[in-house]
Amino acid sequence: MTATSSPSLSPSGAVLLDVNGIEVIYNHVILVLKGVSLVVPEGKIVALLGANGAGKTTTLRAISNLLRAERGHVTKGDITYRGERIESLSPADLVQRGVVQVMEGRHCFAHLSIEDNLLTGAYTRQLSRADLAIALERVYAYFPRLKQRRTSQAGYTSGGEQQMCAIGRALMAQPSMILLDEPSMGLAPQIVEEIFEIVRDLNQRERVSFLLAEQNTNVALRYADYGYILENGRVMMDGTAEDLAANEDVKEFYLGISSGARKSFKDTKFYRRRKRWLA
Repeated sequence: MTATSSPSLSPSGAVLLDVNGIEVIYNHVILVLKGVSLVVPEGKIVALLGANGAGKTTTLRAISNLLRAERGHVTKGDITYRGERIESLSPADLVQRGVVQVMEGRHCFAHLSIEDNLLTGAYTRQLSRADLAIALERVYAYFPRLKQRRTSQAGYTSGGEQQMCAIGRALMAQPSMILLDEPSMGLAPQIVEEIFEIVRDLNQRERVSFLLAEQNTNVALRYADYGYILENGRVMMDGTAEDLAANEDVKEFYLGISSGARKSFKDTKFYRRRKRWLA
């Protein structure tokens, strides 16, 4: 594992998404991402890890081109999907190419039913009624709870059901890649496990690739194939999920597990300075 991505450590497989040294600035002043590079192979789950404010959401929005709505811009580097530069494409163009983002906080249409929310995900596909019914049943097969609540107004369903609805809506667009932002936020541990099990099921059965941003490092590393740890807008460390989970520094500072005696506050501050220096 290194502080920056390298070909020898990048996850193996045909490259679906390649983010190469991007910098992102908000309002022409605030530098948020400082040379972030990562690779997502086809058919893999890649986790983007780090504390709140590390740059995970900004990275996803840079890929999906949703930065402009918040006066953000990619000022350096490039992003390619299936070998095509995508920085100039609109979010709608990316959806048609198979890249869909599930945003932090679910963002369901609260006044619409669960089923109507799902149907909005298929808008760009212009399906017939028969094909829409088939697509809906495909989603309900993964999310049986949504089928039970299909007529319920989304705003009156639980957080877990809204998260399932948001992922199901993305699935209706028939994506090759889903950018999943903080899927565990505000959810009970049992619901988090259920959602991550569905993510793994979609990955294995449908070959949908995932780039997921997650603060819950423990659960993310149990389901991901590869991981990148961000801090202050930089990739601090990357490696296979197994290697990251076994790393002593990751255990202590991201998983809350220490193999030795508890470090003093002075030692903790020294380690954080060392991490920044390594970056």
